[in-house]
Amino acid sequence: MRLPRRLRNLELMLLAGVWVITFVAIALVQLGALGTTEPTMLGLILVVSGLSLVMHVVLRFVGREADPFILPIATLLNGIGIAGIYRIDLAEGEMGWESVSVRQVVWTALAIIIAIITILIVRNHRVLQRYTYLAMLVGVVLLLLPMLPGIGRTISGARVWIGVGPFTFQPGEIAKIALAVFFAGYLVTRRDSLSMVGRKFLGLKLPRVRDLGPILVIWALAMSVIVFQRDLGTALLYFGLFLVMLYVATGRFSWVLIGLLLFVGGAFAASRTLEYVEGRVNNWLDAFNPAIYDADGGSYQLVQGLFGLANGGLVGTGLGQGMPDQTPVAQSDYIIATLGEELGLAGVFAILALYLLFVSRGFRIGFAGQDDFGKLLAVGLSFVVALQCFVVIGGVTRVIPLTGLTTPFLAAGGSSLVANWIIAALLLRVSDSVRSQPRLVV
Repeated sequence: MRLPRRLRNLELMLLAGVWVITFVAIALVQLGALGTTEPTMLGLILVVSGLSLVMHVVLRFVGREADPFILPIATLLNGIGIAGIYRIDLAEGEMGWESVSVRQVVWTALAIIIAIITILIVRNHRVLQRYTYLAMLVGVVLLLLPMLPGIGRTISGARVWIGVGPFTFQPGEIAKIALAVFFAGYLVTRRDSLSMVGRKFLGLKLPRVRDLGPILVIWALAMSVIVFQRDLGTALLYFGLFLVMLYVATGRFSWVLIGLLLFVGGAFAASRTLEYVEGRVNNWLDAFNPAIYDADGGSYQLVQGLFGLANGGLVGTGLGQGMPDQTPVAQSDYIIATLGEELGLAGVFAILALYLLFVSRGFRIGFAGQDDFGKLLAVGLSFVVALQCFVVIGGVTRVIPLTGLTTPFLAAGGSSLVANWIIAALLLRVSDSVRSQPRLVV
């Protein structure tokens, strides 16, 4: 019993450091932007810290052997995101209870509570394998919900939202978790036929035509998201998730090659036939062209974000002392540009290191287990976070065309926060199950 206690003590020590960093970050934002401190947001941060402490206490009772790094990293990224969003609110004069930062704190509290409930309900991750096809149904329904008349909402050109009155939610964020559960359960049962059967061609072992069915279905689903929901980033996320889990399950590079060829071909066709995809590509390739920069839906946002990052330099302007509000939608799509300007390249590298550690712990959890379902689930959930970070940060820094995804834990948005905290909770549950299971002694 000494090892679990040591893990939880390490987690508590790390959490204490996270609470201090978050509190100081909010205070520095206030001092930099206002010249004084304001107690309301500092008090709200204490509430969020208290909820993370409650989650820690819950793990001491029902997840004593869970990974000690997942919760502190998620809490720190979430706290840094709140500080960045609060900075934008101060720059825009939004300081009341209706501000984006206050809503983000409320969503954070709700997300942590849902994560705690997830840990309490899912006592063993293997139970999820029983609901493989139910998870598929849930994932598909959630993807189709924004297309329904009456509740579907189009925001920033993408129809990926549902709304009831003033309340809006992005069901695709939860769908990625349901699809990860489905992919893990499906690939465990179909792994032998997908990995062993096929013919060799040019050194690659190609699958049978009938085994190509799943990848073609997921490809069609991804293309439909691009066409009907006008969301290139979400399509890439779903298809990338399936490809990686397929490769981990079978070890066959041919699956990855086929999948990449399918997606690249589909994306190229979309860039030639769909106006909004073509516009994203043109913004990426020729961002500083005055005609594209000034056009409606042009590269103005992209260039402003690049200028903000450049203004931050190596160590940043300091929290509360930059001009991040000059970039449109700086609280969500461009939160990394906001933080990059005030924390500098060093701060961006620190944030990327946190993501790298989070993903590496998730991979470690997956490969440490003895059951294939837990391995695939942990790797799939971790890869979702990694791919989402690459797509968003790569788009902001002009490495790849910009898409509409959110930066995990950092960006404003309740649906994204809830989904990512559920991912953290499931990784904690898998890690506890992996360490608790009996080991074979030879």
